[in-house]
Amino acid sequence: MKYVWIALLWPIQLFAQSPTHEMVARWEDMANNVTIIRDNWGIPHIYGKTDAAAVFGLLYAQCEDDFDRVEMNYIEKLGRMSEIKGESALYDDLLIRLQIDSADAQKDYAAAPQWLKALLNAYADGINFYLYKHPEVKPKLLYCFKPWYPLLWTDGSIGAIDIGGLSTTEIKNFYGKLNEPVAKVDTENNILTSGSNGFAFAPSRTASGNAILYINPHVTFYFRFEVQVASDEGLNAYGAVTWGQFFVYQGFNEHCGWMHTSSYADAADLYAEKIVQKKGQYFYEYEKKWLPVKEKSITISYTTDNGLSSKSFTTFFTQHGTVMAERNGKWISVKAMNRSMTSLIQSWERTKANGFESYKKIMELYANTSNNTVFADDKGNIAYWHGNFIPRRDTAYNWALPVDGTTAATEWKGLHTLDEMVHVYNPATGWIENCNSTPFTVSGSSSPLKQNYPRYMAPDGQNFRGILAVKLWKNATQLTIDKVIKTAYNTHLSAFDILIPALLNAYDAEKNNYANLQQPIEILRNWNRDANATSVATTLAIEWAQQLLPAIMRNNGDDDDQVQKTEKFVQQANAATLLQPLENVIQKLIENFGTWQVAWGDMNRYQRLTGKINEQFDDSKPSLPVGFAASTWGCIPSFVSRTFNGTKKRYGYNGNSFICAVEFGKRIKAKSLLTGGESGHLSSAHFSDQAAMYTNGIFKDVLFYKEDVLQHAEKTYHPGS
Repeated sequence: MKYVWIALLWPIQLFAQSPTHEMVARWEDMANNVTIIRDNWGIPHIYGKTDAAAVFGLLYAQCEDDFDRVEMNYIEKLGRMSEIKGESALYDDLLIRLQIDSADAQKDYAAAPQWLKALLNAYADGINFYLYKHPEVKPKLLYCFKPWYPLLWTDGSIGAIDIGGLSTTEIKNFYGKLNEPVAKVDTENNILTSGSNGFAFAPSRTASGNAILYINPHVTFYFRFEVQVASDEGLNAYGAVTWGQFFVYQGFNEHCGWMHTSSYADAADLYAEKIVQKKGQYFYEYEKKWLPVKEKSITISYTTDNGLSSKSFTTFFTQHGTVMAERNGKWISVKAMNRSMTSLIQSWERTKANGFESYKKIMELYANTSNNTVFADDKGNIAYWHGNFIPRRDTAYNWALPVDGTTAATEWKGLHTLDEMVHVYNPATGWIENCNSTPFTVSGSSSPLKQNYPRYMAPDGQNFRGILAVKLWKNATQLTIDKVIKTAYNTHLSAFDILIPALLNAYDAEKNNYANLQQPIEILRNWNRDANATSVATTLAIEWAQQLLPAIMRNNGDDDDQVQKTEKFVQQANAATLLQPLENVIQKLIENFGTWQVAWGDMNRYQRLTGKINEQFDDSKPSLPVGFAASTWGCIPSFVSRTFNGTKKRYGYNGNSFICAVEFGKRIKAKSLLTGGESGHLSSAHFSDQAAMYTNGIFKDVLFYKEDVLQHAEKTYHPGS
């Protein structure tokens, strides 16, 4: 590892920004082929003569609403966050560089089919035209966007990089020659912030006889924006686009819709490599031969008080993949597919699918590495696929752990076909649910059977949202989009169906030693375990359970799911383990609010003050009460909140984002909701115009047809005009 001081590069970047007359003429010609209509919610409806023109307009509109998020997503995927955040981000950048090679993205761009290259060029042109027309916008780093950038990030998921469960600390220890303690993956934080819900209903379950799809991703607030993008070449998609990408990630067109939930289907593996060093060269054993370890130098720049510095790393690769850690004296390499041109093609082509068979054919590209898919179409079909890119493996090995890298027996043996994967097509029960939970309850009695599949194909366990979803949908009939929305906003917290009885039993056995808890216990005893803005019990329960969560997730049994860990915890916990945290909660509430009887909505708040990527929160500034809770506890409409520096109240930062219910009849009928508002600009009327609706689960009508868009048009223009 080498340290180098380098000069600031701003003058070079500024020079690179200056476009030629030919570039400007090309941009303006493209802009004339795009019309953007902003509706009364600020949602852009983009109409292009060609797919490329539509992409150009899509990226221009994104930059109008939040250029900072567009830029930051690509700074991250380029592995250049250290140039913004400093040395603290160095090993996060190294992780990216080890898994995503910009040289490979550039090669893919050069080899791309002409239709894809046209979209990639339009992506870059749309952003660069925006910067040209808005010289007041000062990028943090990227002054000229390149058309190969989307090939760095070919999946719109918030967790699109899979390194098989390794931690950044392990990478830091290996390449930084350090010996920091390595904790397991941050389970508590992951369990609080992970989640999404997808529901689909067959005609047998709906009032109209049309299929209905419910789209409900849980991500960091403002991670995606809402848009319609259409062209004269057959594109007409509506939904959520991740900032800086050119495809609708979760949404629908006039024929079908798709919802993605994060999958635990095994798409990446760890290999334990036996290493020796001979004459300064590393070798790894494979099939009783010693093969040379490939080496590559990676240099990462980072900002300091004195300008830019850099560190150079000699990185290592075996035939399995990048070496990223060391365990028990063996190097650990990661085999994964974290970007590919095929993945980007699949992400785009599914937006133009015209029904189940078409969508299924696109799924046969097998390049979606991180997601499950919930699907519905206008022919009444509903479907579910658990993962998509699933390597075929020898089931004699435990693929949840590093496998032996010295033998060919652990090599991937091609990919599983769609029909071999865990899936459901038109289940007899007429409904599908997935809440990042086991696929073996996805359709009630019509669910796939666990014993029919290898463990690596679906290691996902059950969670508390999954438990509630099955209860809600198994007897639901005569569904409309309004009834689906109302049902999906059920706030029952199933985790407390396990935790609260254990607490009550502990108190009843030890009440003489905990007389101060009599009133709080009675409130919890009488609670229906639904989250509610006016509920004191919700406050007590969540604040108490959050203190227990680390111990729950540390519970023995790596194969146990969230529900099993919770059940084991209450079986093993003594009275003090359960009751003392409640005493702590009471004391803390009194310190912060002067009373322990604090309604959930009085401390659980929605606030958007600045629009910055790292939002600021302030107890003295206006905010809205929220009755929802984190998906951790089983709340389907997730709202993850916590206190921040200087606050006593909790503020939401993750959970429900873009939510949409769609009915696929002769005409599309849909309703949607977006966290806060469409725009990232505080001065915009659409910065927080959906905030009150968001906190109460009140949806707006989706304007899908152009005649409806025109009736609610707020502004019509060409990019740059």
